[in-house]
Amino acid sequence: MTIEIKAPAFPESVADGEVATWHKQEGDAVSRDELIVEIETDKVVMEVVAPADGVIAKIHASEGTIIESEQLLATIEAGAVQSASSATVKSAENPAAATAKGAQAGPAARTLMEEHGLSASDVKGSGKGGRITKEDVVSHLGASSGRSQESASPAPVAPTTSPVATPSGERVERRVPMTRMRAKIAERLLDATQQTAMLTTFNEVNMAPLMELRRKYKDQFEKTHNGTRLGFMGFFVKAACEALKRFPEVNASIDGNDVVYHGYQDIGVAVSTDNGLVVPVLRDADFMSIADVEAKIKELGLKARGNKLTIEDMTGGTFTVTNGGVFGSLMSTPILNPPQTGILGMHKIQERPMAVDGQVVILPMMYLALSYDHRLIDGKTAVQFLVAVKDLIEDPARILLQL
Repeated sequence: MTIEIKAPAFPESVADGEVATWHKQEGDAVSRDELIVEIETDKVVMEVVAPADGVIAKIHASEGTIIESEQLLATIEAGAVQSASSATVKSAENPAAATAKGAQAGPAARTLMEEHGLSASDVKGSGKGGRITKEDVVSHLGASSGRSQESASPAPVAPTTSPVATPSGERVERRVPMTRMRAKIAERLLDATQQTAMLTTFNEVNMAPLMELRRKYKDQFEKTHNGTRLGFMGFFVKAACEALKRFPEVNASIDGNDVVYHGYQDIGVAVSTDNGLVVPVLRDADFMSIADVEAKIKELGLKARGNKLTIEDMTGGTFTVTNGGVFGSLMSTPILNPPQTGILGMHKIQERPMAVDGQVVILPMMYLALSYDHRLIDGKTAVQFLVAVKDLIEDPARILLQL
């Protein structure tokens, strides 16, 4: 029996997708629910699995093909069994591709490895958990090129005249096309800077009270909440929710000539992945506990780095929180995520001398940044919103008491 494998049904916000990586080729045996192909859209990488046991009969959309919603990708002969000898021959014909399929690498890295006949064991991954990124493959290729040229060069001959200067190293350049996700990110960031009246206001927050609270309760918190760790993001998300209730303009969006005020707080959390920055959404974050927020952020982060995010995970959001401090950023101006009109930027906690009651005291300080759309939000509102977040963080009991 022949079974058709089709692309997932794309939501209205996604026009089309691109076939990123085939994990199976024509003639390969597949098992039910086994990953066959990855589809890269403007927002997420979607995985397509086998609907039944069988053999790939024909691939109708090769890698790099632009496809539409529910377009035919391949056909499977259900129940067919591939002979062991043919499977062995196919693996022998293309060992690099077979090895790369199981590599802990992103789609772009796997494609690049297959193009150059590399396996996962050839490239050292610098990503989380040893994951191989595209930059790792590029670095490996550059190093390999240098070693190949050294080994291919003839043995040095004693000069009979004055030595001639030779280049110390090759200046390597590579041109690769942007992935659909990276191109969409670039487009949205450019639109945000050109289509909004973006402005950023800054403040600083004393993290000592929150750090002391975390130090005191983190072990008990982790035991009580089944291994969920107590971080800072939970407090900042809850503080943002409380501040958004007080200043609804920051939680609003502009739709043409209308202002849409949202009576709920869906908080986007920026997550860095090998494919670019993504912003999964915590829905109804105002009704979540700090433990719920921390657990959900961990879940979404793992899904993002494993290319498991769905369109539903990425859709919506009324406000965004981003934490550049995990990479060491001391201060930055975050860019808006349209149609949202506000984004809160957290940064590195840095000990600095501060004046407290006429005395110089060393305190762990963090710069906070609020970028906002000045078309809707006035400077007064933006500053008051950021001060409200600062007050809630410096006295965490206010979050619980909603003061």
